[in-house]
Amino acid sequence: MTPGLLILAQADASSVDRFLQMLVNGLAVGTVYALLAMGFVIIFKATQVLNFAHGALVAIGAFLVAIVAVDLDIPGRWMPGAAEWLTWSLAAVVGVVLGGMLGLLLERLFIRPMVGEPLFQVAILTVGLDIVLRTVVDDIAGLDGRPLADPWGISTATFGNVIIPHTQLVQFGVTAFTVAALAVFFRSRTGVAMRATAFDQEAARAQGIKVGRIFGLSWFLVALLAGIAGIFVSIFPRAAGVSSATAFVAFRAFPAIILGGLDSVVGAVVGGLIIGIAESSASVYLVEFDNILGTGFSAIIGYVIMMIVLLVRPYGLFGTEEIRRV
Repeated sequence: MTPGLLILAQADASSVDRFLQMLVNGLAVGTVYALLAMGFVIIFKATQVLNFAHGALVAIGAFLVAIVAVDLDIPGRWMPGAAEWLTWSLAAVVGVVLGGMLGLLLERLFIRPMVGEPLFQVAILTVGLDIVLRTVVDDIAGLDGRPLADPWGISTATFGNVIIPHTQLVQFGVTAFTVAALAVFFRSRTGVAMRATAFDQEAARAQGIKVGRIFGLSWFLVALLAGIAGIFVSIFPRAAGVSSATAFVAFRAFPAIILGGLDSVVGAVVGGLIIGIAESSASVYLVEFDNILGTGFSAIIGYVIMMIVLLVRPYGLFGTEEIRRV
């Protein structure tokens, strides 16, 4: 399950319509990558470690939404006659927040005790967490997947010859709101404390900042973002529910992280959009070269761009350049 491009431009559409359809598809993929990349960057800035359990958090977040919205019908069971989109949206919020609380718990139980240990060991610990959490999700959710029962289904809107699923319109709105909310948060007192901790943990402690709390908050935000991304990866037009394959989409966001810069939230957003549009354009305009490039070239175009950028700017487009004495 990957954020594939399932709605293609019509064969008889004009070149302008074809470009616009490609752009919409690319933005839809890019916003998912942006949400995932922001999660990676927030953890890296706080702890200097890549969180390899991010994919598991994506699957768990979507799975919790499925449980709350479908199995428990919360809060729909207490709101008879309410609009379906409202009750489902509230259920999605509850599921995503539960996922964030799980991220907070994981940090407290497994990551906090590793503070001060070599970063490589912490990174390996997140690999172990990813394997354990994905196994648990597979056992509970099953290999056939669990539908999220979103109220938009397969309905679409048509603008000229451009087709946009209602789920993607919601996705664009939610992503824009999330990015704006994070921008406001990082300007708040707590957000400034998080940025200070990311810059220098010892100096932050000297200023009275509780670094442990900042670590916990970072994991809560990351699990929150992962759950939001997991929802849009698990519904139309990309999938019919959350399954064992949902977690792997997180690793498709790696080029966006490296492209934007490992320590830049802005770079994560820009990098995600660039990689998403690049994949979409490759699937539309390079299809005639499949006999040369291969049918799966659009899936690796992001990594090609990443390698080219690393040769020119090893710290990414928006990353902080480090000068080391040797």
